[in-house]
Amino acid sequence: MDEIQPIAWVSGNLALLDQTRLPHHEVTLELSDYRQVVDAIREMRVRGAPAIGVAAAYAMAMAARQVASEDASRFLPLLREAAKEIRAARPTAVNLAWAVERLLALAEATPGPADAAQRLLAEAKAIQKQDVEVNRRIGRHGAALLRSQGAVLTHCNTGALATAGYGTALGVIRAAWEEGARFEVFHTETRPFLQGARLTAWEMLRLGIPATMVVDSAAGLLMREGAVRCVIVGADRIAANGDTANKIGTYALAVLAKENGAPFYVAAPTSTIDFSIASGDEIPIEERDPLEVSRLEGVKTAADGIGIRNPAFDVTPHRYIDAIITEEGVVRSPYTTNLAPSRP
Repeated sequence: MDEIQPIAWVSGNLALLDQTRLPHHEVTLELSDYRQVVDAIREMRVRGAPAIGVAAAYAMAMAARQVASEDASRFLPLLREAAKEIRAARPTAVNLAWAVERLLALAEATPGPADAAQRLLAEAKAIQKQDVEVNRRIGRHGAALLRSQGAVLTHCNTGALATAGYGTALGVIRAAWEEGARFEVFHTETRPFLQGARLTAWEMLRLGIPATMVVDSAAGLLMREGAVRCVIVGADRIAANGDTANKIGTYALAVLAKENGAPFYVAAPTSTIDFSIASGDEIPIEERDPLEVSRLEGVKTAADGIGIRNPAFDVTPHRYIDAIITEEGVVRSPYTTNLAPSRP
């Protein structure tokens, strides 16, 4: 299958495949300043919790390089300030904060700005490599679930574009296909940013896996008709009790799946589990620009003056989730007990 690499370190710069330009234009951004990476995360030029974590790790390495060359005498205080900027780029995805804290701790434990900058870059590269390996393990663990269930529906984009490579929920679908399983694949368009229509469709075509796109609100009909036998999605943050934050619309899919007897699966690395929060009630929900809802490709689609809310995520209570698939295996309820051993 054709490998997709959305993130690469090339000649001292971070190369990002600009996901806002897909599917019609494949444009690679060459970023040399950590603030450019922050902007790319905020503007969703790079998106998906694991990919954001990898990009944030490189942003920390770039910040360390910049601070070490510009004001080495204030290395740690300035790096901590940069860490705050990077961490604030998008509040819901825990992988971002996880990567920032991991690299900040490494910098604080390394004597000398120059050595710290080198170690942070090496660590960012290690996180990128590790993410691909973790995603492949998630795929292997989850493939058996899809082989036994048949037709599957997925939401948003959880493939290679959302990670350092291979994907999480879409990686499970891919792994099952690589093992020879054949089943029908449906995916939503994922309003309002159209990650399904623009990105998942593009990936499925690149991978050669036949798929059918539906509007978000068609999911219930497909489940009632029996056309969809299970649902698999990714996650941006998982609370200690298994409550899961994911792209807006996920909660509705989970409720529909429960009503129609379709298993609902979440695929995510253990780095997405936030053991510092007891439940999904504590997960911050990002609100994005209303223009993402009232316009499509720059064209107005809503009446002027109408009020708009644009939450980017919602929280699915753990009671609707049949299993959480991590690189450690398939975890089922009670999640408070069964997720804990998977903590890295």
